[in-house]
Amino acid sequence: MGAPDLIAIDHDNYHAEHVGCTADGRQFFLTAPFESAAKGQGNEFVALFLFDQSGRFLEARIDEFGPRAHVDRDRRLSRYEARLRELGEVTFTRIEVAPFAVERFGTTFGLIPRPGDDEDAAWWVELRPGNYMAFTEPWDSGRYDT
Repeated sequence: MGAPDLIAIDHDNYHAEHVGCTADGRQFFLTAPFESAAKGQGNEFVALFLFDQSGRFLEARIDEFGPRAHVDRDRRLSRYEARLRELGEVTFTRIEVAPFAVERFGTTFGLIPRPGDDEDAAWWVELRPGNYMAFTEPWDSGRYDT
């Protein structure tokens, strides 16, 4: 087995709270990735990922908020809420999207596949940066590890 063509992400009340579909049928995933302070001062972001109806990656709208220790949390929350509002009417529901990667602010963002640690190990798809959501087979389960 190899990397998946699509992975399912079920809407929940945790990291997948803001996944679903827009009124025009696009799929979206709004999230708050971060770089760990273990890599220097760390960094906080707001990321809106958009996909077409078939799950193909279309666009990433990413905002940077600087070192984690000095982040203006109210400003970040305001931007997060604005990104959600700019989608218009949405339905929070399961999405099925393709892995992707995009570079911004010197950082790789996306749902990035990686092989397991040995030859027979299962593949993973990790939400980067931060790796706070990790998906593995079955790819249509909609579930993730944190």
